[in-house]
Amino acid sequence: MTVYGYARVSTNHQDITPQIEELKRYGCEVIYQEKVSGISADDRRELMRLIETAQTGDKIVFTKLDRFARSTVDALNIAKKLNDKGVAMVVLNFGGMQIDISTPTGKLMLTMFAGFAEFERELMLERQRVGIERAKKAGKYRGRIRKYTEEHPGMNHAIELYQKAEKTVKEICASAATLLPHQHVPV
Repeated sequence: MTVYGYARVSTNHQDITPQIEELKRYGCEVIYQEKVSGISADDRRELMRLIETAQTGDKIVFTKLDRFARSTVDALNIAKKLNDKGVAMVVLNFGGMQIDISTPTGKLMLTMFAGFAEFERELMLERQRVGIERAKKAGKYRGRIRKYTEEHPGMNHAIELYQKAEKTVKEICASAATLLPHQHVPV
């Protein structure tokens, strides 16, 4: 029996380290990790690879429900795949409780928690949309600059450094990385 862990963050500037540390504390022997949006299960290649790798009697540990599924349908489909293979599933933010997805009670619990997680995410997105609209009307929100144009101060500074030959492109990228507020620390 192998105890696998799965860690995921949505963007490159998020830190995956706390999830990895939590999975190690639980006792995960092998940890699959990726930095990809959780919207579609098909985009999570490492999760799909983990599900294919796990064998009967193995266990897969997730730190939170939303790390492996963003929708109730996703959660149930993944749970079914694991159940069909005889793979146990543990979600640590359920108090480390192992969810026996082969039982009606386990399926009900997973469905309820996945439904609540999806509901919470949709509420958060709705509040975000309302806040952005309010800020736009007040003239306080322009959105992010979508293209590197003369309006992009970071790009202008990088071009200026490059044109003056003060720094190479690699040096400019390295110095920009030190300015990012959330830097990923490799595990």
